[in-house]
Amino acid sequence: MAESVQFQQVSGMPGLVLSSARLAGFSFDRHFHLDFHIGIMAHGAQHQRFNGRSELHVPGTIALMPAGEIHDGLAVDGGGCTLKTFRLAPELLSTITQDISGRYREPAFGATLLADAGLASDLLRLHTAMQQCDGGSALDVQTEWLMLLERLLGQSHSIVPEAGHSGLSRVQWERVREYCFTHLADKITLDELAGLCSLGRFQFIKQFKQTVGMTPHAWLLRLRLEHACALLSQSSQAISMVAQEVGFYDQSHFNRAFRQAFGVAPSRYKS
Repeated sequence: MAESVQFQQVSGMPGLVLSSARLAGFSFDRHFHLDFHIGIMAHGAQHQRFNGRSELHVPGTIALMPAGEIHDGLAVDGGGCTLKTFRLAPELLSTITQDISGRYREPAFGATLLADAGLASDLLRLHTAMQQCDGGSALDVQTEWLMLLERLLGQSHSIVPEAGHSGLSRVQWERVREYCFTHLADKITLDELAGLCSLGRFQFIKQFKQTVGMTPHAWLLRLRLEHACALLSQSSQAISMVAQEVGFYDQSHFNRAFRQAFGVAPSRYKS
């Protein structure tokens, strides 16, 4: 049945496990899980029964399966599929729900299948990014994670996001700017930036975007690249040293980001 199944814990995100499964001719008996599952079909299809009904899980759909929900899975016409899953412990889900909604509540979700090709594609991309990055504490990963979870849980009517987000105050914005300029060479996390403003992570993302017009990650990335331009123009430092000085520890990542922003490689800008 299983051609390949992999599990991976995400460092920096306790309670989150990623799974990737390539299955052929499979049939899962009725079963349940003790954690909350978000399943995205990357390829193929499966019939899934829960709550007395049968649903067809195909690419472009997202299966939400709460803890304790009894369900099964069956290959369509004996074919295979590739399934990517986020597995969230109840404690992690409670934290995320509180972060997004602004209030504590016990997670209460019904099993459902959402049809949203755009969101499914974004979740697949995030799944891959989490597998490949060095941990879930990266600013871009945490930002994308919370923004996609808001869309997902809002569509399933599991939560009502906190209303009435205003922008950052002048003091908060100056505090964040100064911190980023001072620590440009360091790894800057969402938790650190939100803490500077005494805000939850999701509140901070919303209020930052309201103030600046960009997500914290997009703004910080541009700040790093602009500073790299100045260093490339004014010094004879090697490109690898410039990359590290502005917070890139992977030169290939720096090269890609620089080219995407300015249309040329750092070596062409420097010459």
